[in-house]
Amino acid sequence: MKFYGFLLIALAGSATAAGAPAVSDHDRAEAREIFASAIAFETSIGNGQVPKLAESLAERFRKGGFPASDVTIVPYGETASLIVRYHGDGTGGRPIALLAHMDVVAAKRSDWKRDPFTLIEENGVFYGRGTIDIKSEVVLLTETFLRLKAQHFVPTRDLIIYFSGDEETAQKSSEDVLANHRTLVDAEFALNGDGGGGVLSEDTGKPLQFYVQGAEKSSATFSLTARNPGGHSSMPRADNAIYELATALTAVQHYQFPVMTNEWTLGDLRAAGALTPDPLGAAMRRFAADPTDAAAAAEISRNPAFVGKLRTTCVATMLAGGHADNALPQSAVGTVNCRIFPGVTPAAVQQQLQALAGPAIEITSNYEPLVSDASPLRQDVIAAVGKALAASNPGATIVPTMAAYATDGAVFRKHGIPTYGVSALFSKPSEEFAHGLNERIPVASFYNGLAYWDVLLHALAGRH
Repeated sequence: MKFYGFLLIALAGSATAAGAPAVSDHDRAEAREIFASAIAFETSIGNGQVPKLAESLAERFRKGGFPASDVTIVPYGETASLIVRYHGDGTGGRPIALLAHMDVVAAKRSDWKRDPFTLIEENGVFYGRGTIDIKSEVVLLTETFLRLKAQHFVPTRDLIIYFSGDEETAQKSSEDVLANHRTLVDAEFALNGDGGGGVLSEDTGKPLQFYVQGAEKSSATFSLTARNPGGHSSMPRADNAIYELATALTAVQHYQFPVMTNEWTLGDLRAAGALTPDPLGAAMRRFAADPTDAAAAAEISRNPAFVGKLRTTCVATMLAGGHADNALPQSAVGTVNCRIFPGVTPAAVQQQLQALAGPAIEITSNYEPLVSDASPLRQDVIAAVGKALAASNPGATIVPTMAAYATDGAVFRKHGIPTYGVSALFSKPSEEFAHGLNERIPVASFYNGLAYWDVLLHALAGRH
């Protein structure tokens, strides 16, 4: 842990001097044109547009010099994945996979101030569905591959673009590729454009922090059901399905899963503690130094934004019960969503819920959770990110983190490929509109991403 803290400080200090690689006006114009084209495809679920976007991008790669045999579209139901292999000379080791997704969350045109499927630039901001989540990364990776190919760059290892087609919903396209087409994407590790990323100062707009994501919590949803013979409401019974469910949910409410840590969460809390006012900041610093500090853990746990970094959490999210206002309930159902810390199985969480609820409550899992372990922290990835930031967003401090949500990175980790969230994008916290109305991204952040990915790929797969 001490070594990693030193690494953070060293990289933060170095990310101030290096010049950005030359990104020409032509490169910027081409990236913007691809961006506008990608935004125009309404790739939310049910529209059948993902395969069309995949073919549009595939044609660009083929015209850009990539052999047709290295550009593969893998259909899956109404969606598809796009895989592009950039061959290297093999001297640098096994391939690196580069992840992003082509699908977006649905956007209702009538609710937006601007057409969500038209890229609009106003006052230094790009607007449109997918601008930040994450067609921007699809475009940045595409333009970077095309530019490097035009420059006759030969990487020291294969680089593999993987654009999935249903990350925002079932993630089945990624499961299919890794289970049935593994050779197309098999890699030593993956860099995920849908994780991590940078924070800009609210006051100055300057880069502050850059998060490298090395772990994701699993989401599992359980139904807690109480059953009863019921009867007439004029003859209340001691046993009542609604009361029994309420008692069970109250037990879940007051239970805290054990405190857990990994190198990603400790690094995150250490960095956050340096910027957060006391007493929360002091608790973060104490906990990062000593994860057995129960008082520090309790202080952190009182903040909803950070409790998920300490433990598995479960919370009631929906209720249903009864069938008539003058009848005793024959059943009552509560929905509990859990965000599971890496290293904990959904079965263990369900067992704990059952112990809290008691034997009279039936507990079932609503779906098969996506479970993945944390990736090991790689010094070469952290160092390469430091170089990329020095060229694109100097001054940003690298911070490790674990996400409370799941991306395609969790699928890759599940299948044994360590994955690191390293999105090129920077934005202010107040301007984070992923999944929301008037989604946007700073124009400068988008163009800085061209330099970022160029340096990152050269650092990991270029000759030195």
